[in-house]
Amino acid sequence: MTEFYENPLNTRYASDEMKRIFSADKKFSTWRKLWIALAESEKELGLDITDAQIAEMKEHIYDIDYEKAAAYEKALRHDVMAHLKTYCELCPTAKPIVHLGATSCYVGDN
Repeated sequence: MTEFYENPLNTRYASDEMKRIFSADKKFSTWRKLWIALAESEKELGLDITDAQIAEMKEHIYDIDYEKAAAYEKALRHDVMAHLKTYCELCPTAKPIVHLGATSCYVGDN
């Protein structure tokens, strides 16, 4: 289940809204939105990023393959790189510019 954050306290104290806010779906779609915002900002600053690349990224915000990401994370031992690789497989045109110039903290801390 990825729609709700899983924790023993959920059934006792958390509302459905709070569970959704801390869910895997919310977390990883937010990472993707941050990568899109980064690409849009870098394009605005003059980097060679096309509207087509950004559109491709936007098309796949919610297409999260958790099984694939888990397999990559097991191999890479890095959650951000695992989800980045999974996302880039859906966005081959945008692959060179996704996460460009960023560190893992960019998505993890925001």
